[in-house]
Amino acid sequence: MSKEGVDAGRRRFLTLTTSAVGAVGAGVTAWPFLASLSPSEKAKALGAPVSVDIGQLEAGQMAIVPWRGRPVWIVRRTPEMLDTLGKVRSQLLDPDSRKPQQPDYIQGDARSIKPEILVMMGVCTHLGCSPKLRSDAGAEDLGGGAWLGGFFCPCHGSKFDLSGRVFAGVPAPLNIKVPPHRYETDTRIVIGEDPVETKGTA
Repeated sequence: MSKEGVDAGRRRFLTLTTSAVGAVGAGVTAWPFLASLSPSEKAKALGAPVSVDIGQLEAGQMAIVPWRGRPVWIVRRTPEMLDTLGKVRSQLLDPDSRKPQQPDYIQGDARSIKPEILVMMGVCTHLGCSPKLRSDAGAEDLGGGAWLGGFFCPCHGSKFDLSGRVFAGVPAPLNIKVPPHRYETDTRIVIGEDPVETKGTA
């Protein structure tokens, strides 16, 4: 075998090996980039919309869903709960929700798209604690007969009605925030997206 034949064979071998290693290296380098095109669970938690099935949520129950690293409450209110909303207006700091704590399509005492379903951030507007649902009307530690049910923050004593509207005279200065949300179906809510008919409107 001539020297030229050996060199040519070695050259082809090295070329093929280098190409193969290079292709593998390119694939390994590209994988994190390609994987980044699909949002991770962490990315979803930080801001991507979250779809929630509320079909099994019974009247009077509350579900808690993480979105953007914070809890979102979904409460299926009973007719009795809804009936309290007009009765406490005189005790509230902002009964008409004039402060911008909700999207424009959230209006009225119910502060919801569907009256029976409340979707709201589970965060007190005082120092960011998480209030508790207290539907025990007449609870002595919350004012007795004046308490018709709502949310109570045990950290500093702030109280909110069953629509998240803040009572006057408590540390919290604002109603609880309502996140953007829409109904994908009658039993599925997408948190983090406005209803289709409101998109692109001022």
